[in-house]
Amino acid sequence: MPSNRFSVDTNFLIDLAKPRDIAHDALDTIRARVPGAEIIVPPATIHELAFLAEEADAPTLRANAARALQRMTAVWRIFPIDTTDLQDTYARSIADKLIDEGIIPPAEPTDALIIAESAVLDSQILLSSDTHMTDADRTRLALVLQSRGYNNVLIFSPREIVRRFALRR
Repeated sequence: MPSNRFSVDTNFLIDLAKPRDIAHDALDTIRARVPGAEIIVPPATIHELAFLAEEADAPTLRANAARALQRMTAVWRIFPIDTTDLQDTYARSIADKLIDEGIIPPAEPTDALIIAESAVLDSQILLSSDTHMTDADRTRLALVLQSRGYNNVLIFSPREIVRRFALRR
């Protein structure tokens, strides 16, 4: 039975903190079209969001990251999920492999870790508007995850979610 678990990247949550962004449409589409959808936040996303809320150079980014942390659970019903020590070890190994294989650029280790944590947390889909993730070679990504014993994680932008799921009946 396929999982109805979605995970989110940092930029998706920051986009939700903005008024009138496609991320809101994607969230509404998932809620309306995917019965029992569970939307989670991997640990690396939380860490990056907390860092941005405190340390981002741009005041707008700091404010949006802080707003995302405040609204994530209570308003948007998106819940942080922690990994066990063993899951964390596996996720870090997968993230290293994604970088070593050139699927994710070496300058983006957090992106690789978010993908890996999504896999070990059994997410079916990762929502991101980060092109380092959305443009990753899906076949090579699937092969790395499957070689480590995990199901594939499909990475979709909010716009793709709206387009794909809004047409479902």
